[in-house]
Amino acid sequence: MRSEFILESTVYTKKQLDQVPAAPQVVLTGRSNVGKSSLINCLAGRKGLAKISSTPGKTQSINFYRILPQDYYLADLPGYGYAKVSKEMRRGFGELIEKYLRESVHIKAAGALIDIRLPPQDSDLATVEYLSRLSIALIPILTKADKCTQRERATQQAKWRDILGGVTPVVFSAKTGLGRDVLLAALCRAALGIDPAETENV
Repeated sequence: MRSEFILESTVYTKKQLDQVPAAPQVVLTGRSNVGKSSLINCLAGRKGLAKISSTPGKTQSINFYRILPQDYYLADLPGYGYAKVSKEMRRGFGELIEKYLRESVHIKAAGALIDIRLPPQDSDLATVEYLSRLSIALIPILTKADKCTQRERATQQAKWRDILGGVTPVVFSAKTGLGRDVLLAALCRAALGIDPAETENV
């Protein structure tokens, strides 16, 4: 499946949320070192689209990527767990994210990125619970799958499926491309309610 990714909007303040395109959106959320930038670059097939940093918490804005030809947006949220960012800045990010998640009528789902190598983390569980309270549909994504054996992947996938009440996570590797097409299809279905193949001739 071919999709073009365009970084169309970068939002730093609550006031700038008024400029966000009125179009279907899927949120991407996860810990600051979970591999969101690598995932976006893999999905886009472009290495430098989302900036990858060795410093956790580098992203300090909500970045909106337009996906064509399907025509919906991925909203990349700042990573959580960035200990080196000041408390004041963390509070600002929190207020920005909360306003967006609570008030946007265009959010169709949230892709929750989870490091497959780790046992369930409190921060990930809290995020999943928060999204559930907001009635935002969840697409769980187990990242860094290339660092695990097939048996370990299956074990973690089953563990999270139980935690999430039967929702099966997508197993993904930005390095090998494992799960790329499955995830692109899931994002498109969540955003538009149709299979991406149906948009190819539009």
